[in-house]
Amino acid sequence: MAGLRVRRNFRDLQDEYDKGNRKPLETLIRAFQGIQELPPHDQKSFFSLAGLHGEPFRGAGWGNASWWGGYCNHGNVLFPTWHRAYCFALESALQSIPGCEDVTLPYWNEIEEATLERGIPEVFLKKKWTFEDGGVIDNPLYSYKFQKKITDNLNPFPDADYSKGYGYETCRYPYSGLVGPADIKKTEEHNAKINELGDDKVNEIFNENVQSWLLHTDIDGVKGRGGVLQKFFDCLNAPNYTVFSNTTSATQWNDDHFNVGEPTSDTVSPHVVPLESPHNDIHLAVGGYEIGDANFDGEYPGANGDMGENDTAGFDPVFYFHHCFIDAMFWQWQKKHGEIKQLNVIPEYPGTNSVDNQGPTPGTPGGTWLSLDTPLDPFKLPGTNKTMTSKDVIDIETQLGYTYSPIKGLPHSLDDVPATGHPDHVLRISGINRGLIPGSFILSAWTTENGLRELPESSACHNFCAAARTDRGPSK
Repeated sequence: MAGLRVRRNFRDLQDEYDKGNRKPLETLIRAFQGIQELPPHDQKSFFSLAGLHGEPFRGAGWGNASWWGGYCNHGNVLFPTWHRAYCFALESALQSIPGCEDVTLPYWNEIEEATLERGIPEVFLKKKWTFEDGGVIDNPLYSYKFQKKITDNLNPFPDADYSKGYGYETCRYPYSGLVGPADIKKTEEHNAKINELGDDKVNEIFNENVQSWLLHTDIDGVKGRGGVLQKFFDCLNAPNYTVFSNTTSATQWNDDHFNVGEPTSDTVSPHVVPLESPHNDIHLAVGGYEIGDANFDGEYPGANGDMGENDTAGFDPVFYFHHCFIDAMFWQWQKKHGEIKQLNVIPEYPGTNSVDNQGPTPGTPGGTWLSLDTPLDPFKLPGTNKTMTSKDVIDIETQLGYTYSPIKGLPHSLDDVPATGHPDHVLRISGINRGLIPGSFILSAWTTENGLRELPESSACHNFCAAARTDRGPSK
C-alpha cells in the first residue's frame, strides 16, 4: 500500500477522535465545509458535484420523462464504474480545500457489528460541530442547505415534485423533504410532529430503521428472512461482472437460470444478487422508507427524505460515504473474482443498453449499447480533457491511486464469504405497474406459517429498483 491513499472506515476516524487524535476527522469536516461554501457555479462546489447525479436536470431529460436528466447510471452495467468515478471526483474536490490536501473519503461500513448494533456513525446525526479550537459550525455531514434553487420540470408527472428552493435543508427518515406547492403544507405538519419528539428520539428512530433494513426486521421487531446484510454477502458471489453490476442484468440472469433442469420444478437454481440491490435498500432506509408490519402499516408513512430519490440523493452528504462503501464492496468482488485489471461485459445483454431502466443520460443517444468504452460523463481524466471510461477506473490502486482498509464484517478470506442456501421455493411477482405509484416504494411478500404471517422478503422499488421508472417510455 506504499504511496497509496487509504480510504478508511469512517468509524475508525470517529474512534480516533474520541481517543484524542482529532485531526483526521476534523480535516474531513473542514473539507466538506469548504466545498459546501464554494459558489454553486464552481465545478468543485458541493452544489455542482451533488447536482451531477440527478437534479438539476439537463439535456433531453430536463423536461422529458422518457430520458434521464442526471448523469448517474442505474440499472445498467455502468452503475459501479460511474459511481466510482463520481466518488473520485468528490474526493478530489475535498483535496482542493487548503489544508485538506491529504484527505481521503472514508466509507460507512454498513456490515460491521457497530452498524448492526447502533446504526450510522453518530457524527452524521449531529446538527452542529465543535472544533478542538472552539469554533462551532453547522455540521456539513448532517445536511446541506441549498445555495441555489432547483426546479423539477417533470412534476407532477411522473411522480412527485422534487423542486427545492434556496435555503432548503436536506433531510432523512423520518422527516419529509417534499416542499413543492402541492406537498408543502402536509410536509410542514409532518415535520412539526417529528420535531416534537426531540433530536435524541428522532436519531433513535432513524437508526432503528437502518438496523431493521440490514437485519430485515419489521417495525414490530419481527425478524424476516435475508436482509440487506445478507445481500451484501450474496452479491460477492455473483458469477460475472455483468450480473454483479446492476439489477436489470441480474433479473435477466435469474430468469434465464430459474429452475435449470426443468421439469424438476422443486429444484431452484442459485439466486444472483447484484451490488445495486443492497445499495438501493440503504438509500431507502436512510431516505425515508420502512419495512412495514404484517398489516402493511408503516410508523411514519409521511417520511420522504432526499436519499430515497435519484433526483435529490446526491445532495445528502451521507450519499458519498454510502457510495464509498459500495465502491469498496465492488473492489472486494474484483479481488475475489480476479478482475482487478479487466472487467467483462456480456454484449447486448439486458442492462447493456442506454434505454434500460432509467433511460439515456445527457448526451447519450437512445438505443446505445453500453460497454467499458462508453464515456462516464462528465468526468475527465486528471489533467486532461479526455472523458473517463470504465477502463480508466478498473484498478483503483494503479489507475486512481487509492485502496481500502480491511472491511470489518467480511471474512479474512473472501473465499469464505457466507452464501444463502438454495431456497426450497421461489415466489415470482409480476404485473406491477410502477408508473401508477408515485415515488419510490417497497415491495413486500408475506407468507403464513403456523397461523402467523411472516415476512420472507422486501425489495426497494421504483427510483431505486430494477426497471424502476416504467413511466420513462423507451427505458422500460
